[in-house]
Amino acid sequence: MTINEVKAIVSSSSALEVVKAAIERAKADRAHALLELMEERALIRAGEIDEKLNNGIDAGSLAGVPFIAKDNFLTFGSHTTAAAKILENFEAPFQSEAIERLEAAGAICIAKANLDAFAHGGSTENSAFGPTTNPHDSTRVAGGSSGGSAAAVALDIVPFALGTDTGGSIREPASFTGVVGLKPTYGAVSRYGVVAMASSTDVIGPLTHTVEDAKLVMDVIAGKDTKDSTTIENPYDVSATEVKKVGVIKEWLSDGVADDVRSSILRTLDTLKSDGYEVDEVSLPILQYALAVYYIIVPAEVASNLARYDGIRYGVRPGTTTDLASVYSETRNHGFMPENKRRILIGNYVLSSGYYDAYFRQAAKVRTLLTNAMNEALETYDVLVGPTVPTVAFKLGENTRDPLSMYLADQMTVSASLTGMPAVSVPVESDGLPVGFQIIGARGSDTTVMAFASVIEGASV
Repeated sequence: MTINEVKAIVSSSSALEVVKAAIERAKADRAHALLELMEERALIRAGEIDEKLNNGIDAGSLAGVPFIAKDNFLTFGSHTTAAAKILENFEAPFQSEAIERLEAAGAICIAKANLDAFAHGGSTENSAFGPTTNPHDSTRVAGGSSGGSAAAVALDIVPFALGTDTGGSIREPASFTGVVGLKPTYGAVSRYGVVAMASSTDVIGPLTHTVEDAKLVMDVIAGKDTKDSTTIENPYDVSATEVKKVGVIKEWLSDGVADDVRSSILRTLDTLKSDGYEVDEVSLPILQYALAVYYIIVPAEVASNLARYDGIRYGVRPGTTTDLASVYSETRNHGFMPENKRRILIGNYVLSSGYYDAYFRQAAKVRTLLTNAMNEALETYDVLVGPTVPTVAFKLGENTRDPLSMYLADQMTVSASLTGMPAVSVPVESDGLPVGFQIIGARGSDTTVMAFASVIEGASV
């Protein structure tokens, strides 16, 4: 159901009945999309919403609408684990700004969603509490790191869920599960109260059934926040520019793209051409370096952000050792998943003496060149498009033994992350498993990107 359909049920019935039904669907979760229900708090909040509505008091634009938050959002009424053992019993002392804004608008969080631990991964197999499976095929992954959020929407447990996107972690699972996944412009949504992965690319966004629903959520959560200095004024207040010229990224339709993905994308492009859009191929050779740049810069930031998890200040402290070095070592060895450790090691390596200049500094320079190249392309074209991911959802365990294969799934999503540009994955007609069509726009052009996403959505109905 869409947000407006749920709001109609709330009006004709009650928020309490809507939330009870959503909780029952959550209890029947067959994909292990969820880690913890927030039943008691959700029902209390539903009763409060009903009281407001019954007394003719404005309960907000999302009054009574249930949603799910990825378990790296700090919330009341549940633990916040980031799907990691080191935070297994952590209870947040405050809520994330995004959750606060949604609650102020009357929305009700009913559960926390599974993810790759600390959002490190692209399949939700790297969760300390077990993987999330794809609702369309239980032998396949849901994508990651926001796989639980995407699966919860695909299962129609709730009309929307919150995710985070650092290098594709909203868009990839959206593509794999057949839902809409939006990564807004960097800084459009406050990151306050969200467990950090890589602070220069972390972005918060919604996973929804429709583009309209994504816009409704963004209208609530986007905007300036004094608690996050990176936030910008609401880009959704800006009128959409009519899209006329569409640039198809040549490198994203190469031999590395699966045939079923390519055919879905080409069919969609043919529809755009027949509808009068100017659709041209554009070559951006620098994109071949984007993945390498991402996996230098992001692990460096990961290593920095995870340095605080030492068993001293908070989190699980295993063992009985008393010397400081052993406490650090045992805590981090027990509490982090293999992918967490891998990224910490890579990050510390590229930041170490003698290698900073050789790797991190060079990657930062290429990041600037990448941004310049994409900005230049967007001076000619209103949007850039292509597949979200080069394949459909892969099999569980298929890439777990080969990190490089797992990383390659990010090759079409990391460029928008490194440049801070808005990007959305919209499901398009496919011959089998879901396929996502990715739209990228210039920074601050979120409204334009979403308007064009509605066009793609309509063309795929």
